Amino acid sequence: MEIAVTDGIDVNAKKDLQELGHSVSEKHYSNEDLIDGCISEFDIVVIRSATKMTADVIKANTANKGKLSMIIRAGVGVDNIDLSSATENSVLVCNTPSASTNAVVELTIGHLISSCRKISTGDKKMREGLWAKKELRGSELRGKNLGLLGYGRIARGVADIARSIGMKIHAYDPYVKSDQNGCVFHDSVESLFSSCTHISIHCFLSEETRHLVDYDMISLMPKIGDDGIQCGNHIVNCARGGIINEDGLYQALSSGELITASLDVFEIEPAIKSKLLQLDGFQATPHIGASTVEAQSRIGNEIVSIIRSHSNGDIPGSCLNK
Repeated sequence: MEIAVTDGIDVNAKKDLQELGHSVSEKHYSNEDLIDGCISEFDIVVIRSATKMTADVIKANTANKGKLSMIIRAGVGVDNIDLSSATENSVLVCNTPSASTNAVVELTIGHLISSCRKISTGDKKMREGLWAKKELRGSELRGKNLGLLGYGRIARGVADIARSIGMKIHAYDPYVKSDQNGCVFHDSVESLFSSCTHISIHCFLSEETRHLVDYDMISLMPKIGDDGIQCGNHIVNCARGGIINEDGLYQALSSGELITASLDVFEIEPAIKSKLLQLDGFQATPHIGASTVEAQSRIGNEIVSIIRSHSNGDIPGSCLNK
């Protein structure tokens, strides 16, 4: 098969695909090129978050005997793929749901610890020649309530580590009602935010969740931990950009409703001109949730497995529109 890789692939996965007899072309295309049908001669396209497979793009690359029959999202979120259009045009859509789980779990915990202990700010101050010891009093995670917005595979991994630190785990997920580890489930997002000084986002981006977290939602957070300590409010998002209203987040940080906010994902990327970067309480990484050697290797292996199944005439287990 002819395979287009638009946003990169693990070198060993590329080698494995070539050894299976497939042709692999690595090249990033602009949206204009995609709408012009530049990948219509490929059977499969492998993308990450940078490539947007909109309805127009899918139609352009399947019309007039276009060969495109599968889109593989090297990662979890598929909000950059029009699933309805893919189905209408007989294009299978697969993702790699478990490969990057541990990497995102660890980054989330890293952001949570780094922001509450002001590690990033301390490093920045020292590089500026400032010994800001008295300014960098943080707060501990032990004894605080961590609210998980969404309770899927990654959220459960975060819960396990946070619980071992001594945090109390709360969650809201309309598709999950309970688990066996003592997590407190809430019947509304408002209830979750009202109970937790620390929030971590773990849901997909959809019309239902877009801008779900705004200034009014953040203002419900209690500022005082379950242990009685006035630790302020803290938010981490390593899920998808757009779930948090970034204007509302800026307002919450500027007004003191939030002490810290840490984002790995943004509504518009790259976000190098975001006004949030002006605020001391803000910590950012450039969408690196899955950017570990181990995760990329696992993602590559899953891609090879998906393509092997597809080549054999089978429908891969991770297919989202079979």
